[in-house]
Amino acid sequence: MCAPRFTGTTALVTGAGTGLGRAVARAFAAEGASVAVAGRTAATLDETVALIEKDGGTAAAFTADVSRADDMRGLVERTAARFGGLDVAVNNAAVLRGEGSAAADLDPADWQAMLDINVTGVLYALQAEIAHMRAHGGGAIVNVSSTLGAHVRLPGMAGYAASKAAVAALTRAAALDHARDGIRINLVSPGASDAPMSQRPGETREERAARLTSPLGRLTSAEEVAAAVLYLASPAAGSVLGADLVVDGGVAA
Repeated sequence: MCAPRFTGTTALVTGAGTGLGRAVARAFAAEGASVAVAGRTAATLDETVALIEKDGGTAAAFTADVSRADDMRGLVERTAARFGGLDVAVNNAAVLRGEGSAAADLDPADWQAMLDINVTGVLYALQAEIAHMRAHGGGAIVNVSSTLGAHVRLPGMAGYAASKAAVAALTRAAALDHARDGIRINLVSPGASDAPMSQRPGETREERAARLTSPLGRLTSAEEVAAAVLYLASPAAGSVLGADLVVDGGVAA
């Protein structure tokens, strides 16, 4: 049996109250990391912590709004104070608004919400995380995007696709800016998965699978995306920088 890859490290995961963020947080804990789970809803964060602790892991919940720079600085400070540092950060928090609206009809409020959280939120998170890591010898950061950022295959996704394309560009630029600081920054781009965000209101899991199934004949699981995140954060990816690891069951191909 292989030794846990993240024993003795601290990982921070935003948007960790549900779905993909929860799966990522649990995966890091299972590999030995102390995990700071962050988001805006205390109740769901507490559920994530309870699941991790039930499995024998270590975690703490911190409420924070990624669209506020001071919240992100405070989140990193609280994480480091609780666990003694910050080695890995996963910027996963995102919202999907205005699904089904053509670009010309997209509500400006929905557009702004996606920019604030999906794009500016990643920037504020990066700034806080990099400041800490640069002062403490480096680290690894994984941003979560979407295959829609590069391949817009579905109508009515203009705002979300644009926000995720911006995250991809920001990731590549930041990776080059901070490589000499000992900080590796990469991107994971999931396709449609079994995480709640890809499910339309009132749609059953079976209906969602029929609409979004990949060439593999099924939806990608949140755990499969989490595995890709952990690889990029691990020493095994020591020379991987500014990469976009697509996990979509072959849809983009």
